[in-house]
Amino acid sequence: MSNINKAREYKFYGWQDANINAKTEEYGGIDTPLDLYDALTSVWCEYTCAPRLRGEWSMDNQTLGQCSITAFLVQDIFGGKVYGVLRPGGNYHCYNDVDGHVFDLTSEQFGDEILSYENNPEQFREVHFAKEEKRLRYEYLKEELKKLKGTN
Repeated sequence: MSNINKAREYKFYGWQDANINAKTEEYGGIDTPLDLYDALTSVWCEYTCAPRLRGEWSMDNQTLGQCSITAFLVQDIFGGKVYGVLRPGGNYHCYNDVDGHVFDLTSEQFGDEILSYENNPEQFREVHFAKEEKRLRYEYLKEELKKLKGTN
């Protein structure tokens, strides 16, 4: 299947603009955000979901509660910045901007809701990972991805 046909299957925000190259070879075979998304569909799980959302997580909604740990993993691999959309309740939904390419690997969790990806505050891992459970989920996600890609 060609990448063009394969790309038509993606539903996350900005998939058409996610045509950037990895800045690291730490995760073998992860060359683009589309490659990362494909790999993460085998890694995202109830444990990597934010604890407050675990009761709602399912294989049909794998991206639920995965935003910050995924966005910072994207930053590790592709660079760029992480931004956050303020959500009801005061939490931020994280997404990526890499050299002007804005995409959100976990946007599918919102179904038909349209988020605004403009003029949002930058997010920092030091703030997010001050919560130990979030840092541990991020580390688990990284390790499972390395195992999947045979780079561990």
